[in-house]
Amino acid sequence: MPVSVKDINEMFGKDVFTSKGYYAGKIKDLEFDLSRFKIRALIIEASSDSVLASMLGGKRGIIVPYPLVLAVGDIVIIKHVIPSGTPAEGEITEAEAGLEKI
Repeated sequence: MPVSVKDINEMFGKDVFTSKGYYAGKIKDLEFDLSRFKIRALIIEASSDSVLASMLGGKRGIIVPYPLVLAVGDIVIIKHVIPSGTPAEGEITEAEAGLEKI
């Protein structure tokens, strides 16, 4: 999903939801692959009442690899990730996603 340079500034502070409609938090920062001029990951600050907060424990945010991003518009939609167990269709586990807690 291409994001133009003009749109990069607008990414900060966008609300992030999972593909199942759960609120995840807001985009706090972006990680870039400068050799390929692409976004590598989104750094999401989890709100206290979000689905991510229950997965993170005491951590404040999570690094989400950009391949898990499904859509970017007024909001950002990422694949639904579950902490453990058997994922349903359209879900992946935290380990499969390569999420990194920060």
